[in-house]
Amino acid sequence: MASVNEQVGAAARGGERSRVSHAPEVDAERAPAGALLMEIGWEVCNPIGGIYQVLRSKAPTMAQRWGNRYMVVGPYMGARSALEVEPRRATGWMGRVLDELRAEGLEAHHGRWLVPGRPRVVLLEHALTGTKLDAVKYRLWAEHGIESPGNDELVDGVVGFAEAVRKLLAVMCRVWVRDSGGGQGQRRLLAHMHEWLGGLAIPFVRREQLPVSLVFTTHATLLGRYIATSDADFYRRLATIDHEAEARRYGIRAQHHYERAAAHGSHVFTTISPITAEECGALLGRKPDLVLPNGLNVEQYSVGHEFQTMHAQFKDRIHQFVMGHFFPSYAFDLDKTLYFFSSGRFEPRNKGFDLCLDACARLNAELRRRGSDVTVVFFIITRRPARSLLPEALQSRGVLSELREVCEHISAALGERMFREAAAGRRVILDSLVDEYWRLRMRRTQAALKTDRLPSVFTHHMDDAESDEIVRTIRRLGLLNHPEDRVKVVYHPDFISPTNPLWGMEYEQFVRGCHLGVFPSAYEPWGYTPLECVTMGVPAVTSDLAGFGRHVAENFADHDRWGLWILPRRGREYDESADLLARRMLEFCGMDRRARVALRNQVEQRSWNFDWSRVSRPYHVAHDLALARARAGTY
Repeated sequence: MASVNEQVGAAARGGERSRVSHAPEVDAERAPAGALLMEIGWEVCNPIGGIYQVLRSKAPTMAQRWGNRYMVVGPYMGARSALEVEPRRATGWMGRVLDELRAEGLEAHHGRWLVPGRPRVVLLEHALTGTKLDAVKYRLWAEHGIESPGNDELVDGVVGFAEAVRKLLAVMCRVWVRDSGGGQGQRRLLAHMHEWLGGLAIPFVRREQLPVSLVFTTHATLLGRYIATSDADFYRRLATIDHEAEARRYGIRAQHHYERAAAHGSHVFTTISPITAEECGALLGRKPDLVLPNGLNVEQYSVGHEFQTMHAQFKDRIHQFVMGHFFPSYAFDLDKTLYFFSSGRFEPRNKGFDLCLDACARLNAELRRRGSDVTVVFFIITRRPARSLLPEALQSRGVLSELREVCEHISAALGERMFREAAAGRRVILDSLVDEYWRLRMRRTQAALKTDRLPSVFTHHMDDAESDEIVRTIRRLGLLNHPEDRVKVVYHPDFISPTNPLWGMEYEQFVRGCHLGVFPSAYEPWGYTPLECVTMGVPAVTSDLAGFGRHVAENFADHDRWGLWILPRRGREYDESADLLARRMLEFCGMDRRARVALRNQVEQRSWNFDWSRVSRPYHVAHDLALARARAGTY
């Protein structure tokens, strides 16, 4: 029979292996006795993507079950990591672990992660260069048949991190197991690794036959993300894809093989949604044992009955932006204006930005045909290379602030003078109560605000505006912010933050101020953006090609009634989906204010269904199953 190492290496390059196992009984309150859970990920204390959100928001739930037997492990990224950690001097067995690592030439930073739950964190100085890096890559090739590219900064970092994790686990096995004294009550190590960036240590651990129970979670297959970006028929032809040929085509053979090796080497292989599970079977050659849905720490977002007040408050802040952006050219009724938005990584097709804009064009045509007085401002928020904000945007914002100051001064002075005239019984003539200076200043400020150009569809000077897919789609559809357009578009190629002079608010506050989030993804293993909307009482659209959409469709039959709409895209033509989305947006435009308030109430009430306390059980099952399989030697 082939060794575990040979099986893992072969699986990374070859076909599927199936497993069938019964899940153990799970105590959600208490973790298995004598076990320590190490959650390992590239995004621990490293906020670069969605997995960071998963790990940080899940930490309180894991810490509640595991107590001090829970720790997170990540790469040390210098100042960026230092902002996330409260350093603590390691004592006891942890101190001995760090001392042994230091003796082996590996520095580790120990402390508490500054997130709810405050889990213990270990960050590893993982960078390898020269012969040391070459030696690890050679082992990957000699022992697992996986070739690694040279001069790839990310790959080199991941390889170094895998070796650092292997060293940490080896030392943990010596210290943790040795200190337990062996026997029936022997301590056990459980490592839950995330994505190929955090899971490459798995084949090293299996080769060394370390007594570690291994869970691997892929949040999105790397190859699937690459293919879906350029192939609209991805899911239709998924079963027939030649994974080796496609990995070679996209230049990611090594990364793809790392991911397959981690999937096949783990005792329990998991992913985050049923739709991603389909990818795993076809592209990684192993069907996941379990699906682990993502959640959020809803309490962090919950503001009780204040959420409607906060919507009004932050909607007014968005009004300030809209007045500065549009009113220099022309005005419209803000009381009849709705704010829709979409946001995420710059993957226009995957994220459904293209479909959003097509639906906006159809919505615009229909609202104009009906003579509607509703205005929709649609925001696309993503990150693109940009040199600076448009000067006219900053100028308009400054002039608008000046106009507000003038109006506030006049209103303060006018109020007192009006009161005196009225108290004296004299006829109040408002015009005569305002000083000539302030009347002139008002007229000059109003004139300075006005322009004869159309409001720009974007807010920044972008390095590649002419070739930018979103800009080209906006122009192709004619969504150019003409006065007669009922749908206006604002493409904001940067994150919203308090330091952004156009906004001066957090992204979360922006979301609360909007009326509808629109996320009709064509490829989305999970999709936190609609889930974030739900937690803040904002109705949202997702799709049946998003993991979150599939999760909701399978578990909440009444989702349409309480404000989470799932756009059917699978097996549908693009135009059909665009029509359906436009129709859904049109229905929303037809709701009056009372109906929208009622809908926000329903959305907010359902948000607790997605709290980690409700969705964490599959994680507990995965952890307990890995411990059971490792102990039984069944894999």
